[in-house]
Amino acid sequence: MISFLGGLVLLIAGYFLYGSFVERVFHPDSRQTPAYAMEDDVDFVPMSTSRAFLVQLLNIAGLGPIFGALSGALWGPVVYIWIVLGTIFAGGVHDYLSGMLSERNNGASISEIVGKYLGPVMAVVMRIFSVILLVMVGVVFMVGPAGLIALLTPEALNVQFWTIVILIYYFLATLLPIDKIIGKLYPIFGICLIVMALGIAGATLYYSGTRPMLEIWDHVENMYPGKELPIWPLMCITVACGAISGFHATQSPMMARCIKSEKEGRKVFYGAMVAEGVIALIWASAGIAFYYDRAGAGTGLQALLAAKGGNSTTVYDMSIQLLGGVGGVLAMLGVIACPITSGDTAFRSARLTIADWFKIDQKDTKKRLMLSVPLLLVGYGISFLDYNTIWRYFSW
Repeated sequence: MISFLGGLVLLIAGYFLYGSFVERVFHPDSRQTPAYAMEDDVDFVPMSTSRAFLVQLLNIAGLGPIFGALSGALWGPVVYIWIVLGTIFAGGVHDYLSGMLSERNNGASISEIVGKYLGPVMAVVMRIFSVILLVMVGVVFMVGPAGLIALLTPEALNVQFWTIVILIYYFLATLLPIDKIIGKLYPIFGICLIVMALGIAGATLYYSGTRPMLEIWDHVENMYPGKELPIWPLMCITVACGAISGFHATQSPMMARCIKSEKEGRKVFYGAMVAEGVIALIWASAGIAFYYDRAGAGTGLQALLAAKGGNSTTVYDMSIQLLGGVGGVLAMLGVIACPITSGDTAFRSARLTIADWFKIDQKDTKKRLMLSVPLLLVGYGISFLDYNTIWRYFSW
């Protein structure tokens, strides 16, 4: 328990201390932001700090800090080190700088920023890589939550049905102005996600008498069942979105086009990454406590390995057993909102990346349609492939 609470304290302290240091290095000023300089009522729309923070959090906090953190829990409490230090010194810095570099370059996509500093060849490489990555992310965050919703609904409403429903939502979120759907729904989903994460944390602490939360100093070792998979690099790759993720660099420009002042950058970009680190820490610690020795004395985390780490089933089992029927459904809804609200902005970012690449004006609805429809159709086609294969390429 002390390790978990200490990790939370360090994450919060990291935001105020190291986050302030990074901000001083960048030196935000009072210049006009792209939200005002290039306002178009589609992608460049001024947003309040709180709304921009919640949108940024849901943009980046997909299945990674939940599924990835639970899978990372297979290595034991040593995962706390990577989540906490990775969030403060890597993820937060990465997200803040990628967002602020975009803000200083008229809200440009990450591929265009790379091209500016590394030349036209790398710009083309990053453009292609970014679009492929974003479509893969969109597919993962389409199929994953569809599986979760299917668990909560009648059998006739299967994964394929919910995949199509989510795809329709993705189409609208990709096409319409950012303040019409994303700007209105995300704050609600964001609050839901935070409340549900706190519910899981509270329940884990409450049951710590019967399901002890392992302390890191007692288990500074590789606890992966069989120990056949090393901590480095596999654990760090598994918990990628809980510490540092290149995907976030594709998402940050979206809010770089919406913040009202450069001085809001630390709250929006670094702050959202710290919030994601907190979510990852909660799910990792809850997973260790919930599954440790569940299969019998001396089995360690074998039960979590048997459940295949982080997935729809493990999240469902933990939510129901820790919070009961109503609480479990609410927790699942929070987990469902999390990936869906990263999937839609993945496709939206893909549209923006292509638009920046070919200089296509996105104020024209027909031109947005021309980019949105093919991207979503390709994503739907990929969704028929084996989910485990899609996840591996997404993780890479």
